[in-house]
Amino acid sequence: MFQIDNQSRVAVYEQILHQAERYILAGLLPPEEKLPSVRSLSVQLGVNPNTVQRAYTELERAGLIVTAPGRGAFVTTGSRNLLASRRREECLAQLRTLVAELVVCGLTLDEIIEEVRRQ
Repeated sequence: MFQIDNQSRVAVYEQILHQAERYILAGLLPPEEKLPSVRSLSVQLGVNPNTVQRAYTELERAGLIVTAPGRGAFVTTGSRNLLASRRREECLAQLRTLVAELVVCGLTLDEIIEEVRRQ
């Protein structure tokens, strides 16, 4: 499931983190799903276990997974909604920036709205 692009400039732990987020959003990692152990994922990806642990720590800090000592790491029940909400806010911020640029380029809000409706 997880893959690493060794040619990427994105740090390996961030690649794992971003993939986990995408899998959660897509429902491929549903709530209460157990993630691969740090050791097994590090072997599968050919990376240092500390790298996988760093990704899992960030996922837990974000409230997307919870770790249970001796049991493993599990997707939290609200993780998908949390990610969807965060993604929605990011998209709206990008939209606001784009609308401001379009206004600077001379488009009216009515023209922008009409263009959006065509989509």
